[in-house]
Amino acid sequence: MANVLRRLAIVLVVVASALGVAIPDASATSTIQFGRIQYNAPGTDTTSNISVNGEYVVIKNIGARSVSLTGWTLRDAQSHVYKFGPFTLGAGRSVVVHTGKGTNTATVRYWGLGWHVWNNTGDTAYLRNATGVLADKCGWTSNGLGYINC
Repeated sequence: MANVLRRLAIVLVVVASALGVAIPDASATSTIQFGRIQYNAPGTDTTSNISVNGEYVVIKNIGARSVSLTGWTLRDAQSHVYKFGPFTLGAGRSVVVHTGKGTNTATVRYWGLGWHVWNNTGDTAYLRNATGVLADKCGWTSNGLGYINC
C-alpha cells in the first residue's frame, strides 16, 4: 500500500508540474502565514515615517489556537530582520507589521526602521518560528499594484 501511495504522489507532482500548479512546501502546514504584503508605499518613497510605514506585512493565524510569536522573525531577501518580542497572535487573528516607527498594539507592530525594506521590483519575505524553522515565504516581482496577496 505504501508503494502505491508513493507512486500516486509522484504522479500528482508530475501532473501538477506539467500544468504549472505550485506544489506547497512544508511551510504550507503552518497556521501562521502571510496575508497581504504592501511592498510599495503609496506615493513617492521618502525616509519620512509616513512613507516608510506605507510598507507593511500582514501575518495571519488561520488556526484554531493562539500562537506565541515571541522570537519569530520576519526578513527580506537581503536579511533585514524584524524579531517579535513577547507577542501572541490569537486564533483567526492578524497582525500588521509596519516597516517604520510607532507604538506596538495587539494588532499592529512596528519594525522601527527609518528606510524602506521591501524592494518594489521584487523581493521575498520569510517568516520563521523561534527555532528558525520556515513557517511561510512569499516572493514577488513588480506587478504594478504595489502589493501582493500571498
